[in-house]
Amino acid sequence: MVWEGGCREAPLSRLGIKGRDVNTAYTVVNLQQGTTEWLEWRSNGIGASDAPAIMGENPWKSSADLLSEKLGTAEQFEGSAAMARGTALEPEARKRYEAISKVRVTPACLQSNKHKWQRASVDGLAANGSTVVEIKCGESVHRKTVSSRQVPSYYIGQLQHILAVTGLPGIDFFCWLPGLQEIHLRVERDDPYIARLIVTEQAFWQQLIKQKR
Repeated sequence: MVWEGGCREAPLSRLGIKGRDVNTAYTVVNLQQGTTEWLEWRSNGIGASDAPAIMGENPWKSSADLLSEKLGTAEQFEGSAAMARGTALEPEARKRYEAISKVRVTPACLQSNKHKWQRASVDGLAANGSTVVEIKCGESVHRKTVSSRQVPSYYIGQLQHILAVTGLPGIDFFCWLPGLQEIHLRVERDDPYIARLIVTEQAFWQQLIKQKR
């Protein structure tokens, strides 16, 4: 282990998260990730996984590509076999994270109280809202993170977006694959980056709303 610092999920009530402000920065939305209702909620805002494209940090998708997707004018990406495998492995990875960190977490859908369009479907949130974790189970990200001992740059926007929504000072980044070395990194909040993120996301959101009319 290196310590440097989706399937059907259990409901939020498992950890005592009721659905209103665990932290005054956000509201917990009672949705199960992967459902039709969740997809609709996600499409009506900007999620953490949208942030890298909006910030120009996603090597596979531009801000214009994302805009076309949200406008429904681009072919929707259904996901790859690798992504499906990563989603299937996530519950086991979360159990491993809990065993190592001694913090019990559950998936949660969060919506910023200040910027209603700013949303995050997090892989793990502690019941008291003090800890949040992003879990990655892909071979590529695992290989890169083991090699560099750093979070790949194209995930920085995603992580800082989650910190913008939660108001937390940091987030855990946990990479896990069966039989391989697990990696647990701590990423601290970057307020100057978050300030730029919010301005850029807000401009993207306004452009999206304008073009939807």
